[in-house]
Amino acid sequence: MRIFLAGATGAIGRRLVPLLIAAGHQVTGTTRSAESARKLEAAGVRAAVVDVYDAAALERAAIDAQPEVVVHQLTDLPQTFDEKNLAASYPRNARIRVEGTRNLIAAARAAAARRFIVQSIAFAYAPGREPHVEDDPLNLADGPRLVTVRGAADMERQVLASGMEAIVLRYGLFYGPGTWNDGPSGKPALHIDAAAQATVLALERGAPGIYNIADDDGAVSIEKARRELGFDPSFRSSV
Repeated sequence: MRIFLAGATGAIGRRLVPLLIAAGHQVTGTTRSAESARKLEAAGVRAAVVDVYDAAALERAAIDAQPEVVVHQLTDLPQTFDEKNLAASYPRNARIRVEGTRNLIAAARAAAARRFIVQSIAFAYAPGREPHVEDDPLNLADGPRLVTVRGAADMERQVLASGMEAIVLRYGLFYGPGTWNDGPSGKPALHIDAAAQATVLALERGAPGIYNIADDDGAVSIEKARRELGFDPSFRSSV
């Protein structure tokens, strides 16, 4: 399958790429860095050096790749955990989720992609009875992550209304290689490899809609993802 992976060198992209290649998919991955592009090419990925905010260039890259599926894993977060830097990154990350998503959807449509998979967040639910199911409301009223949650909600709305087969994967708080934490640091948690595997599963499985992707730690229900995607939170990569 032809995959257009936006954010191929991010925390999840680095774990996702080997799984896609091992499964025999043809991957075009985006990056803004020529150095990162060389690393992608060495890993078997066709690199596209492009900025998501350059709508015209992004559209050209997508059309050239002719993807069946577009996978949106773009974020703008610091590589190492620092409270001050993290807080400063929230508006930038929200911009990617709003403006960047708008450009990526337009590019996917121009390329006639049939399915669109996007990274969202499972820690955005409004306070209430747990485990949260996908239909529970998000906390759009208050809290320290308000700009983040509102950005994610806008992104989800755009993707679900795109006219493509839209799959929203609400990931838990990442831990594992290339993340801020070796082990779970809060709930809902999620190992980065299980997140990557859920993305691979969503390429061909599951009806359009929203799926909680997290450890089975009681914060969110993952029954829908288990049933429809075959998701297993204990998955760890061997590639």
